[in-house]
Amino acid sequence: MLEWIKKLLSQIGTIWGKWSIVQKLIFAGILTGAVVGIVLLFTVSSSPSMVPLLGVPITDQSQNERIILKLDEEGVNYKLDADGKIFVSDDKVARRMRSLLIREDLIPTGTDPWAIFDVERWTLTDFERDVNLRRAITANLEQHIKALGDIDNAQVSLVIPERTLFSSDQNPTTVSAVITPRPGSDISENRVKVEGIVKLIQFAVEGLEADNITILDYSGKILNDFENMGKLDDLMLTSRMLKQKRSLEVQYTNTILASLQNVFTAKRVNIVNIDIDLEFINKTIATEEHFPITVREDNPETPYSELETVNSITLSKNSSSELFEGTGFNPEGPPGQEGQTAPAYKDLNNLVGSYESNSETQNEVVNTRNIQEQKSPFNIARMSVAVAVDGIWNWDYDDKGKPVIERGSIKRIYTAVSDEDLSKALTLVQHAVGFSTARGDTVTVQHIPFDRSSEFKSEDDEYRRQQQIQQTVLFSIIALVILIAAFFIFRMISKELERRRRLREEELARQHQAMREQTLRQAEEEGIDVEMSVQERARMEMQENAKNMAREHPEDVANLIRTWLAEE
Repeated sequence: MLEWIKKLLSQIGTIWGKWSIVQKLIFAGILTGAVVGIVLLFTVSSSPSMVPLLGVPITDQSQNERIILKLDEEGVNYKLDADGKIFVSDDKVARRMRSLLIREDLIPTGTDPWAIFDVERWTLTDFERDVNLRRAITANLEQHIKALGDIDNAQVSLVIPERTLFSSDQNPTTVSAVITPRPGSDISENRVKVEGIVKLIQFAVEGLEADNITILDYSGKILNDFENMGKLDDLMLTSRMLKQKRSLEVQYTNTILASLQNVFTAKRVNIVNIDIDLEFINKTIATEEHFPITVREDNPETPYSELETVNSITLSKNSSSELFEGTGFNPEGPPGQEGQTAPAYKDLNNLVGSYESNSETQNEVVNTRNIQEQKSPFNIARMSVAVAVDGIWNWDYDDKGKPVIERGSIKRIYTAVSDEDLSKALTLVQHAVGFSTARGDTVTVQHIPFDRSSEFKSEDDEYRRQQQIQQTVLFSIIALVILIAAFFIFRMISKELERRRRLREEELARQHQAMREQTLRQAEEEGIDVEMSVQERARMEMQENAKNMAREHPEDVANLIRTWLAEE
């Protein structure tokens, strides 16, 4: 074996050595392409395959766009091929989206969303095929129902009876399903979601009627008993009607207040009551109108009218005329025999008569307009509005411009609303609510003084509080002025007393100094040595220095004295 391998390698080396560079490059390119092809083959085969959403292509462009829009809303990754088939990532997503499409009536007509069988065996009997068909449909139904976001678990029981020769003896196909809603789901009360499950089951089984489908929850309550849900629907309809009634009343109330508050201010207008009787109807009216045909249009730039119309246009016309003159034909019996003409008619024989008939058939065409009117689901049958308007309350002032106080309260003068203003307000309200006499609407605007006791009390309290604040501020200012004046007077008296005390001390000091100097001069004259204390010597030296400084620098000494005086 090893020798064979060595021999093969030697042959390959010999052949490789004989090849030219071009041949070697071609072989290398072929080998590289083969390796790349094998790698791509493994990559493509190992990538996950997508699952078709529906078994048949969707040829209707609008239907295809609606399905793609639904897939985009659910955030599902999909792929659309050239034939119109839609592919999704896996079977779970396909089942969930098929359930949603069935619930939204987006499954194209004739589309079977169920994959029946992909394997066919020769030994499979018809009974086994029927059993497998029922099991496959049941399993797919359970998977699709469980794929819904509101369902936690589902069990489906499908009964497909055997086909009989006569349709009158054929038993219907029935389906019963028991579902377990997820916590927080409203599927037990949501009729739309239950109808979606009914449609999902009905479209999954051939020949299944909606009346033969029963859906229950875990408590045994029938969810698709829509006939008994009529009372609940009536209650919901009544609730919506009352909600619509309140909404209209609030809307008209805001409209009335907006039209009157800018005139009379917000505090003077009050909507006593507004009641709207609604008639909920859903009516379609078809009208056919016939009108003349316009031959010439009117020119709006001229003062006269050039409009020319004709009532109709002749489409076809048929005329016929018939004229007869003579004795006519009187049948008789065989020759030689008496005729059977009655004696009364024998006198009419051989009389000449004439007959003329003219007929004319003419087909005319006129302009026709067909109008389809869809009435709104509700109509205002009657409306009643009552509005109260208050007058104006003004303060009464005296000659000095101050409010007049009576019994501890401000005196006020009331000015009533004039009849002219009430009439104008009535007109405004009627136009605001769309008043109609034919409906029997009633609108009333009356002048009524409002009870403003609490408001007046608040104003009086605020006025008294402001007066107290003003008095407090005034007394505080007076007290402050008195304190400031007392302070300045006290300061002036203190300075005056201090000045007098300083002058007195200076006077005493001068007297003492004069007495010392006199004593010293006397001692010097008498030749007596007087010993001075250290303080006296220092004082004498300071005086001498001050005198010398005053003589040498008089300006500096003057500034120093001014500073002392300013400080004092």
